Amino acid sequence: MRAFTDYLRALFEEKHEESKDDLISALVLAEQAGDTLSEDELLGMVFLLLVAGHETTVNLISNGTLALLRHPEQLQTLRDNPSLIKPAVEELLRYDGPVETSTERFAREDVAIGETVIPRGEMVLVVIAAADRDPRRFPDPDALDIARVNNKHLAFGKGIHHCLGAPLARMEGQIAIGTLLSRMQNLRLKVSPEALAWRPGMVLRGLQSLPVEF
Repeated sequence: MRAFTDYLRALFEEKHEESKDDLISALVLAEQAGDTLSEDELLGMVFLLLVAGHETTVNLISNGTLALLRHPEQLQTLRDNPSLIKPAVEELLRYDGPVETSTERFAREDVAIGETVIPRGEMVLVVIAAADRDPRRFPDPDALDIARVNNKHLAFGKGIHHCLGAPLARMEGQIAIGTLLSRMQNLRLKVSPEALAWRPGMVLRGLQSLPVEF
């Protein structure tokens, strides 16, 4: 993190001196009513764009592709009916989404959930992946069903914390997975599922790599 921050600080300075037609130059030069972004604000924005705008979508595409490869009947259904790509991406988001837990939340008052009381001020981590497999909400939750209806998952959060980039992420997932399946008719895993390695961490859920052949 320190190395990346140092890299970005040097990059901001470079863009100040010689801007180009790129996003960081636009952020460095952005101005409204005489106000510009501070260096800390620039760092926060770039981190947000990289993690929330890029890595999550990478995980959606790779996790979703793996889920389809591990469920060949669902993969074939999608090949036979490409129009199912929208509900398919929603199901892939629910089944093995790119975000495992929410960022930290703190209880503003004592909250009772079942038989457990969360005291005021305590930190809470909401496990989105578990909520999206809740049998009280989703029939047969551990099954992958690309034609699932009423699929109100929490992969993009909810309420004021709903992901601003959700429409773009959905479009990217639909285009990437749909194109991949149409161009590579014999796509298959190159290794056993048990040999795949997942990135460490509690918030994001993604593979270190997805070896395939076709």
